[in-house]
Amino acid sequence: MLSLYHLFFGVAANDLPGLEPVFASAGVTAAPENVKTVVLVGNKISPGQLHAKKDGTVVRTLWGEIAWQLGGKAGYEMVREADETATNPGDNLKELFNRYAPCLILIDEWVAYARQLHETSDLPAGSFDTHFTFAQTLSESAKNANQTLLVVSVPSSDIETGGERGKEALYRLKNAIGRVESPWRPASAEESFQIVRRRLFQPITDPALFVARDAVVRAFREMYQSQSQEFPLECREGDYERRLTEAYPIHPELFDRLYTDWSSLDKFQRTRGVLRLMAKVIHFLSEQSDRSLLILPANVPMADSQVQSELTHYLEDQWVPIIEKDVDGINSLPITLDRQNPNLGRYSACRRVTRTIYMGSAPTLRAANRGLEDRRIKLGCVQPGESPATFGDALRRLTDQATYLYVDGNRYWISTQPNVTRTAQDRASQIQQDDEKVWEEIIRRLKNDRQRGEFAGFHFAPNSSSDVPDDENMGVRLVVLEPQHTHSSRAKDSAARKRVEEILSNKGTSPRYCKNLLIFLAPDKSKIDPIVQFVCQYLAWDSIVQEKDVLNLDVFQSNQATTKRKQTDETVDMLLKEAYQWLLIPTQPNSKGAIVWEETRIPGSDSPILRASRKLVHEEQLLMANC
Repeated sequence: MLSLYHLFFGVAANDLPGLEPVFASAGVTAAPENVKTVVLVGNKISPGQLHAKKDGTVVRTLWGEIAWQLGGKAGYEMVREADETATNPGDNLKELFNRYAPCLILIDEWVAYARQLHETSDLPAGSFDTHFTFAQTLSESAKNANQTLLVVSVPSSDIETGGERGKEALYRLKNAIGRVESPWRPASAEESFQIVRRRLFQPITDPALFVARDAVVRAFREMYQSQSQEFPLECREGDYERRLTEAYPIHPELFDRLYTDWSSLDKFQRTRGVLRLMAKVIHFLSEQSDRSLLILPANVPMADSQVQSELTHYLEDQWVPIIEKDVDGINSLPITLDRQNPNLGRYSACRRVTRTIYMGSAPTLRAANRGLEDRRIKLGCVQPGESPATFGDALRRLTDQATYLYVDGNRYWISTQPNVTRTAQDRASQIQQDDEKVWEEIIRRLKNDRQRGEFAGFHFAPNSSSDVPDDENMGVRLVVLEPQHTHSSRAKDSAARKRVEEILSNKGTSPRYCKNLLIFLAPDKSKIDPIVQFVCQYLAWDSIVQEKDVLNLDVFQSNQATTKRKQTDETVDMLLKEAYQWLLIPTQPNSKGAIVWEETRIPGSDSPILRASRKLVHEEQLLMANC
């Protein structure tokens, strides 16, 4: 409507850039001159008041207002009687339009005006029924008159419509003008790219800037093609390169989130809302001298009060403390994790991940298919030169600790309800204080290793030397030490060394004789602490799954707990296999000399028993013989 207003306001075509294709399509070289324009904004006109004009004319109805704007007092005289009696002007409207053609009539917020009318004619503007009789007459008169264009806007959401009375007004209005309407839909997301870019950025005219833009687009395209498994499928298509070029310097993914997810909210206006938000985002990034190649969802600074206000007033009030705690507050979890982990902190990876998840999940929290897939999260975060795996690691750490972040399969979203992560953290902290419970779980897992290798038998985590038999017929046996008995390279006084020397020297209170039948497997000292941490997490999640009915978990909370139990279970098994990597082998170079301990590292991620067996057989240190 603004475009039409300016187009027919007498501005020369040369002063309206971008309209050349419009004129060419219409087969004209310029817009008509001397167009009489009527502008009516429903919420600016009171149907219960008389409207006195400068020339002394007193207007009561919308048809009286149209006539006066077209022809002043003379135009008003053509409908004066209908205006004074608040009755439909009938064919007088067609005659009015023909007399003052060409005419452009723009009516905005018509529903806001009509819903104020009463069933009876007790207001100057007339009754509700009469008004929509006029609406039908107006549309038909505009259609049949010479050079007359009527443009009406209708609200697209219930909030704009305004209650039951507004819904009735909208229904009646659509019926009245529907017979002759030529509907036009708002700009598509692709067209909106251009609207936002033109409104917020100066056009690119310098050839050097075109080169810079094309270099950025090429870098993103090469990243998406070379690491296609990390990003959504559409990113590798040629059309996505075109979208990158058209949306530059804003990434298409940010536009997609705004026009797909945020535009589904009743209060969010597709073009005006995006413009207002992006203006504040761009201002903040400019003030901070942000060096990002494109503006992605991860670049939206939600810690900034103005941007945060723009993103939360469309949603429930409880979102503000959630953002401050789990998304982008000064003391939020993502910032804390970034500070604690240099590999993440150099990219602000955790904060960028949570910003992206919020932009893609907050407006669709009540949707059936909520949240973002992990590939789309990376699409909203990663720029050329950065590793997607870094952001995958950030996502994993966040799901372990965030209070409001949910995960279901490969979809992630931020909710207004706390998840069970906090409960798991509290339980893990309590479990960590119970060393025996942790060691028992690790030992249970060690005993579950069913691999045999070439060993005649095994002794897992013996409590004392008496638990390891001393029999010349028992064959070569592997003693897997308790997890607290660790070893490190060339450490002669490690807990593992002390333990194996004790076992090798004695069987209980008696000396050991068949010392050449024992080989010892010990964990690496540096790898035990992470195992303890993840064991505590596993036990916590396992207890939550077992008590899901008692805790009254909903479907997603239950699924999350099950998923986290599975993930931590797999992580513990992986870390445990990697930790048990030291073979402590007693040797006696001189038959009458002292025993010499030989340490051998057996790195790998499969069964440590198999690794030990392969290593010993290969080195010819495993000989199946009696003492």
